[in-house]
Amino acid sequence: MSVTLLIIEDSPSMLHMYQGFLQKEPFRILKAETGKAGLRILRDQRPELLLLDLKLPDIDGQQILELIAEERLGTTTLVMTAHGSINVAVDAMRLGANDFLVKPFAQERLVKTLHNAVEIRQLKTKVAVYQQLDRPSYDEMIGSSLAMQAVYRTIDSAAPSDATVFITGETGTGKELVAQALHRASSRKDGNITVLNCAAIPKDLIESELFGHVKGAFTGATTDRDGAAQMAHNGTLFLDEIGEMDIGLQSKLLRFLQSGSFQRVGSSKLEHSNARIICATNRDAWADVQAGRFREDLYYRLNVIPVALPALRERGGDVIEIARDCLRRFSERDGKAFQDFDDQVQNLLMSYSWPGNIRQLQNVVRNIVVLHDAPTVALNMMPPLEQVGVNHGQLQPISVGGGVMPPPNASTSTQTPSIIQPSPMPVSAAGFHTVSDDDLRPMWIVEQEMIDLALERTGGNVNKAASLLEISPSSVYRKRTTK
Repeated sequence: MSVTLLIIEDSPSMLHMYQGFLQKEPFRILKAETGKAGLRILRDQRPELLLLDLKLPDIDGQQILELIAEERLGTTTLVMTAHGSINVAVDAMRLGANDFLVKPFAQERLVKTLHNAVEIRQLKTKVAVYQQLDRPSYDEMIGSSLAMQAVYRTIDSAAPSDATVFITGETGTGKELVAQALHRASSRKDGNITVLNCAAIPKDLIESELFGHVKGAFTGATTDRDGAAQMAHNGTLFLDEIGEMDIGLQSKLLRFLQSGSFQRVGSSKLEHSNARIICATNRDAWADVQAGRFREDLYYRLNVIPVALPALRERGGDVIEIARDCLRRFSERDGKAFQDFDDQVQNLLMSYSWPGNIRQLQNVVRNIVVLHDAPTVALNMMPPLEQVGVNHGQLQPISVGGGVMPPPNASTSTQTPSIIQPSPMPVSAAGFHTVSDDDLRPMWIVEQEMIDLALERTGGNVNKAASLLEISPSSVYRKRTTK
């Protein structure tokens, strides 16, 4: 099926060239050499795509964008701007443009950008009308809440496309699981998904990790080495914690996103990679843009398909579903008899705010399975959740040893992370767990013990250990080597 494309360009020679570039493509091409003529076509024929030169003799291209938004013409717009006018393109994207091309550009780049625009347009339409029965899970994600149904549907729609996906959410909400699900549901599933944790790599090494290096590029570079971009060729590149990337490297990443080309550290040779980009952050990316820590043009380039993962406290009954799944898996793995949680424990799980999200819940259930064995998890098996919630300005302890708990739907915020002890703690007469200084251990020791256990269980396989712990392989390597 052909797509109608309107090109507004005041140069007849350029207009003719663009038409020649697209003569073999499935586009019905309309042309206009002035802004006013282009607006008439937009209003009368409602083309799906618009290729818009921002510098026109009669009407500024940004005015056209404003009118498209004001009149709700529904056209997907790509703007053209001269080299050195990137700021103008960014302003255009604020006004509703979907992408931009920097003049001069090659035929291949124009064709690819237009095809991506068609895919994204179809994707957004599909998301808007998508109808599907609720699902209790998706890939390795558990949860039937409305918030997660929206996430599942976005993954369904986004997976077949090569559009960049920007995943946001608090630490521990499962951003890497979303990236894995997107990859496995895509046409690139037979290729690699390459994960690069931007927060786990020193600033002076991250460019090499991303783009690779040649022998002798720096001290210790004894051989040529492929970077994540090359390893993800014909697959998926997942840039985790993208908000931590040094701003000096962001410009090189932007070039890679625009053209698929890059240079290894120490090399002048231009290389190419056909990788689908997925990125994630637990930071407020727009706040970082405003603070000057993140490039605005890169933000718009990455934030094509946003996926906002809800915090666990916002997912209602998903807490119990996830806890039961963890209980089943851990019990099977350790040969324990656990089948379910009693009502008191379920109330506690539902009332707690889970500042560490799913990762914290998993650790709590793991603690229970390791230290106890019974058909049902009882309240006295719970590790101490030394959390406080805010209730009308009053600090309210959450007790698990027989003291008073908040009601299941109590509002809790302003939390501090809990400390999960390796063994049951004594309980005071008031019902609170008492913790002495001797009972506390540094968190890094606890983390390393869990990593050592996972590596032992998997025969030293870092990827499998990371999967068991539901963290990235780079985190396993980094934390294991800091002993």
